[in-house]
Parts: sequence; C-alpha cells; structure tokens
Amino acid sequence: MRVSDFHYHIPEELIATQPPIVRGEARLLVLDRATGAMSDRTYGDAVDYLNAGDVLVINDTKVIKARLIATKSSGGERELVLVEKHGKTDDWHTHTVIYRRKLKPGDELFVGDNKLTVREILGDGMAIIQSDRDLLQIADEYGSVPLPPYMRREATAADIERYQTVFANEQGSVAAPTASLNMTEATLQKLRDNGVIVVYATLHVGLGTFLPIRVDDVTNHTMHKEYFEVPAATIAAIQQAKQSGHRVVALGTTVTRTLEYAHEAILRGPAVDIAGEADIFMYPGYQFKVIDGLLTNFHMPDSTVLMLTAAFACWDKLKPAYEHAVAEKYHFFSYGDSMLIINH
Repeated sequence: MRVSDFHYHIPEELIATQPPIVRGEARLLVLDRATGAMSDRTYGDAVDYLNAGDVLVINDTKVIKARLIATKSSGGERELVLVEKHGKTDDWHTHTVIYRRKLKPGDELFVGDNKLTVREILGDGMAIIQSDRDLLQIADEYGSVPLPPYMRREATAADIERYQTVFANEQGSVAAPTASLNMTEATLQKLRDNGVIVVYATLHVGLGTFLPIRVDDVTNHTMHKEYFEVPAATIAAIQQAKQSGHRVVALGTTVTRTLEYAHEAILRGPAVDIAGEADIFMYPGYQFKVIDGLLTNFHMPDSTVLMLTAAFACWDKLKPAYEHAVAEKYHFFSYGDSMLIINH
C-alpha cells in the first residue's frame, strides 16, 4: 500500500483560506458507507441522519496561540511554535518548541519583556526552551494562531475566534480539530432535542498530524503521539449505545483516533476516566471497533487523516466522493465544507 495510492487532484481555488462568513453555513456531502451513494446537503442537515439514542462524541480541546516571534539580543528574529500538551501536569516553564532558523543551547530569546533560554537542541527542528513565566500565558498575550501552511497567510484577529470550536474547553492543541469548526450550538441543540446524546472527549492535536509521510510504503509510517482524556460519562454513553443497538458517531478524525486507540478500555472496561497517549495509525484494512459514523472535513491528499477516512469509508467509495466534491466545487481542508460518512 503506497502513499501515492491516496492521491487526488485538488484545484488551488477550492482550498478554503477563510472560514464561512457565518459559522455553520457550510455544505455537507453525505456518503452512504454501505452503498457509496452521495447526497449534497448543508451542514445543519446532519441532524437528519442521527437518530434518538445515537451518541455524538466531540473533541473539546482548545487551540493555543502557539506561534511566537522571538527576538535574539542581536536583533534577529526566530519563529517558535509550542508543541501540544502531553499530560495533565505539563511544565509550561520548560517546554518543547519547533523553531525556524538557527538556534543553539544557551541562546536567549525575548518575547516582549519575557526572556526564554534555549536549554537543548533535540534535532528535527525541535528544541527545549525555558522561561521564568508560564509559556501559555506568554502565548496568550503575544502569540498568534498557528494556521496551516497551505493557507499562505498570516493569522488575523478573526482567526482567534474562527480557528477555535464553539465548545473548546481544554487548552492544549496547536491545531484545531477542524471537523468541529462548522458545528454550532444551534445544531447541537437540535441534535439533543432529537434525542441524540452529545458527549465529549479530549485529544490535543499536534502538528505531527499534518506532517508529510516520509516513507513510500504506508505500513512503515510511524505515527506521533497525542495526549487524550475520555471521561467516565462518555464511556458510559458509548457502552449504553452499543448495548442498545444505537450508533456512535465521531465528530472528526481526532475523536476517531482517541476512541479507536482506547477501544479496549471504552468497550470492555468499567466506566471510569481514562487518559493516555494515542499513536494509532489507521489505513484501509483496519477494522473499526467503536465508531459507526464519521462527520469530518475534506483532507489533504496523501495524508494520514485521509487514509483514516479511507479506512472507514473504503477508498473505492471515498475517492469518487472526493472527485464529486471537486466537480461540485466544495471547499476543502480546515476552513472548508464537511462530509458525513454513515449507513443511512
């Protein structure tokens, strides 16, 4: 299985570089997982496909303003990006960053009046920096939203709100769980009114999610780790749904990675809070244990998240759906339109 097997052509003009003017006013391509049949709908129509008793699991992670521009005492600038949170008790005074341009141990960098010291160079463009002040506070005051590179623009004040979900709660991600960006409180309320059970999990999204696969054979790729937490209430809801014949629908690939990685504890363990580091890589051939439906965005060619989606939908059904979306001029990627994959 080759990376090139998961390639498709995306015209540049279909890549969304701005969010919809009104959150939630996006298109929705509904793909029948069993037959491959497609329907062109709008995002709010997702409520028509979930039934009373179904469980929708949402990622409540919150994006850090992780991109910092630091200045050396000599005046030179260095771009730093804080990596995602890994654990309940991360030390935000000594933390790993991704950096651009040369750094060496002992270098002093300044962000406003805050001094950062380079403690160690880790390789692969990563370093450990130390600060007397909490780096999350510094990032909140001086940082900017780390927009994906394909947007080819600097983040604006509007991105602080729009590159964040309406239910973001647990600070720790350096990229948004983008499938959730189109979800609104109004749509969630309609789902609840229809008897759908809405629950939450946390997976702190890392930049590794978007790194290119550097091997040709998909099976040789090693996934990065991302920290997750699943509360007891979510596990209880999933167990009840499975026992009563209802479906579990993941809002996005981040939720899918969390639930599938922890499937043993979720399906067979007691309903207690769990946490860990997920490094699961799902590609065609993987047998899903927890999720029965996936509400997601359109993903980049050759990416791990596209392979995950292909594993769930089957590539022979997903690829025609992507070709349909291109022909119908859907908008793609983080700020783009969405897709629901489910048995009707």
